[in-house]
Amino acid sequence: MLRPHLLLTLLVFVALGAYFAHVIGGQRTASSLPGSIVPSDSGTKGSSSGTTGTNTPVGGDKQAYNDDRGDDDSSSGGDRRENIAGQFDYYALVLSWSPTYCNDEGRDDETQCNRRDGGRYSFVLHGLWPQYESGYPRDCRTQRRPFVPDSVINSVIDIMPSRGLIIHEYRAHGTCSGLDPVQYFATAHRLFDRINIPERFRNPMEPQVTSAADVKRAFLQANPQFRADMITVVCGGAGGMLREVRLCLTKDGAPRTCGRNETKRNLCTANQVFVPPTRSTARSNNWQTQQPVQLPGPVKNGAGVDHLPGPR
Repeated sequence: MLRPHLLLTLLVFVALGAYFAHVIGGQRTASSLPGSIVPSDSGTKGSSSGTTGTNTPVGGDKQAYNDDRGDDDSSSGGDRRENIAGQFDYYALVLSWSPTYCNDEGRDDETQCNRRDGGRYSFVLHGLWPQYESGYPRDCRTQRRPFVPDSVINSVIDIMPSRGLIIHEYRAHGTCSGLDPVQYFATAHRLFDRINIPERFRNPMEPQVTSAADVKRAFLQANPQFRADMITVVCGGAGGMLREVRLCLTKDGAPRTCGRNETKRNLCTANQVFVPPTRSTARSNNWQTQQPVQLPGPVKNGAGVDHLPGPR
């Protein structure tokens, strides 16, 4: 017969063995749950320029807009479809005024703000955001890790001049569209191409002082398919600088009334809106004096009618 202290020791080892078996079994079960994110194909690699192999921006890309929804709802608004890919009500096509970024945190950005080739940007694409009527989804679960191939980045870099922003936008918003990166950015590019940028905002060499109403009016005149309740102007910072113009679209790309994210409050309360001019540091061949070159920003005027892919 076992002595009491030996029996107690044996019982302790049996209990510990049962506990570790339970923990290991639970981990195996969790990794096989449907809908879990799994790594992308091992053959797909990211560029070493600004990203790691998993598309994680390095170096703190300033244009990634890590808090790009800070001026509107930060929740799903109680929507039961919260963060389910492909389940949303409409798109917000968000155009950013690049000179405002270049005037502040992007003043040292060699890609977007200080191009030696003389290129300068006016309105660029910030993102294509799936929206609920109130609130919005974000960082939706996908079957594969949200990886944006170099070929996709290169296809949209002309209107989104930041690798970090492109990667961030797909992870935060593209995953909620129900589209893969190729479809999502092709859709975003086509929608951007359909918007006529008003003449006064194409490549202004001088600063402008205007109002949010005048900015909206200019977009309505250049894009008569939109109504006033389908466009929102965003301003902020010192002097009420122009930041964004948001245009609301159906899932098929047709103009539609904006939801509460854009209409619940005025996103530009300044009486006057300051519009910084476009910027470049291009130089002449002698590299002695700066010679700005008159080049248009990424403005597309074609009003395409091509079919947009629906959410998967």
